[in-house]
Amino acid sequence: MKRRVQNHTWAILLIGGMLTAELAYCADKKSKNHEETTISGPGILWREPLDIASRKLYYGAGGEEHQPKPPFQFVKEDLEGSSPKFTVTDAENVSWKVKLGQEARPETAATRLAWAVGYFTDEDYLFRDMQVQGLPVRLHRGQNLISRDGVIAYARLKRESKSEKKLGIWDWRDPYWSNSRELNGLKVIMALLNNWDLKDINNQVIEKDGERIFKVKDMGASFGTPGRSFPQSRAKDNLEEYKKSQFIRRTTDDTVDFTTPARPQFVYIVNPKEYTQRVKMESLGHDIPRGDVWWMGQLLACLSPKQIRDAFRAAGYSDADVEEFAAVIEKRIAMLTDL
Repeated sequence: MKRRVQNHTWAILLIGGMLTAELAYCADKKSKNHEETTISGPGILWREPLDIASRKLYYGAGGEEHQPKPPFQFVKEDLEGSSPKFTVTDAENVSWKVKLGQEARPETAATRLAWAVGYFTDEDYLFRDMQVQGLPVRLHRGQNLISRDGVIAYARLKRESKSEKKLGIWDWRDPYWSNSRELNGLKVIMALLNNWDLKDINNQVIEKDGERIFKVKDMGASFGTPGRSFPQSRAKDNLEEYKKSQFIRRTTDDTVDFTTPARPQFVYIVNPKEYTQRVKMESLGHDIPRGDVWWMGQLLACLSPKQIRDAFRAAGYSDADVEEFAAVIEKRIAMLTDL
């Protein structure tokens, strides 16, 4: 009888894993239908932040002056990716991409921490209670995240700049950036955040003010487990999983291996193509030169306790959760600087 119950449980888990994997595969396939062009360097991946101590992480890359200004008007739904999204305009006719669901809060905090130490990020803001005029009677995705009175809880708004020209995506293994301090430092940031979704499609190359800029455009799979896990609720925006996860996997005299990105749980073998892709990602966090890891640790150590907490306050977390997330970040920064 006990064995029958166990078999039944595993069957449910397997079916759930199959459905989750298939949904993710379809989302990835939908994104790739746009035939994104892969761009190689040269360009700018990192710019020295001479003002780390004075950067306002509550507002992030866009600053206080670029905050979205209600009221918001619905424009169109966006069916790309795995998270519900749609476009709105605000009171000043600025266009914003709204992301709902599990990635909204972690992405808001993640972009601020990456931006603080010199990496290029989107201008992200989070609205805890957002209302949008002209919403359709029913969205294709995310309808369950909108209350009956039309209030959306925890919506991330990304500014769509008219001054930026999107050129394509970039490859984590681009030979131009290979073994550069800038790329290695970015890998350290991804491990710090437990951002395990390091698909190239989540990277972006833009042209702005005559410069070609390389950035990570999607950091939503952060602050949970170090790899894709089942159920999905453990993998992102999960304080308990983030707190107990391993940060540094192994060190040698010359290199550091981080746990993130970790290989996905075996249940995802039901989608062999995606499973293999994510297993290959695991090496992105390995063999990082100790000197580059220490360098990034020194930059992160310039952040004050208030700045770190402001990144999580901006993401709409409770005061208690802000303290716990910040404690993990501070502990990890200390591990980097102690190398």
